[in-house]
Amino acid sequence: MSAFSAEILGTMFMILLGNGVVANVVLNGTKGNNGGWIVITTAWAFAVFVGVVIAGPYSGAHLNPAVTIGLALAGKFSWALAPEYIAAQFIGAMAGSLFVWLLYKDFYKGTADQGAKQATFCTAPAMPNTISNLFSEILGTFVLIFVIFHFTDAAMGTEKTPIGLGSIGALPVTFLVWVIGLSLGGTTGYAINPARDLGPRIMHAILPIAGKGGNNWGYAWIPVAGPLIGCALAALLHSYIKI
Repeated sequence: MSAFSAEILGTMFMILLGNGVVANVVLNGTKGNNGGWIVITTAWAFAVFVGVVIAGPYSGAHLNPAVTIGLALAGKFSWALAPEYIAAQFIGAMAGSLFVWLLYKDFYKGTADQGAKQATFCTAPAMPNTISNLFSEILGTFVLIFVIFHFTDAAMGTEKTPIGLGSIGALPVTFLVWVIGLSLGGTTGYAINPARDLGPRIMHAILPIAGKGGNNWGYAWIPVAGPLIGCALAALLHSYIKI
């Protein structure tokens, strides 16, 4: 399998299972309705596990433009490969959200809450505040990327090897995403991944979802800009402490 295909499939499965649990919890009439935050954060963590297992042997399982860019900024991944990886991540995220909609199509019809329907695709702030929401996404992504750097260093023993998440095994990343969701995710829904948020948000706009509302484009830049800033700061600090 090519790295491009692996990033598509890994991200697709991650979004299918991650946004799938949100749909199961927030849409009316499902078996998991009102399952709560613990159910969502736990399933999202294991969704990452599944994505990493699938893509890891072939691409390093970045599954996230913030991971790709963060590794490239730190000299751990080739910039020449970054556009291919990021394109694949967006394609996979959009495909995964399509399958969530197809699976839960009848339950979208039975749910009046437009915000709940949108939540099965993309994130939204619990309390809208541009500065606080942006800081939340920056901090969550900073923690993700900074800890990933330490995973990869410990596993590879060198900073010069172009590596990704697949080289360290899936479980450490699973626990990392889980604790970020439990501890830092309550403010914005912890996108911490531009493709995870923007790709499905575009699908929300395109798909004929029964009774859907707007796409909150005024907020959409935050789960893109925040993770990009967070990964850059993590790369900067990691490079500084390694001098």
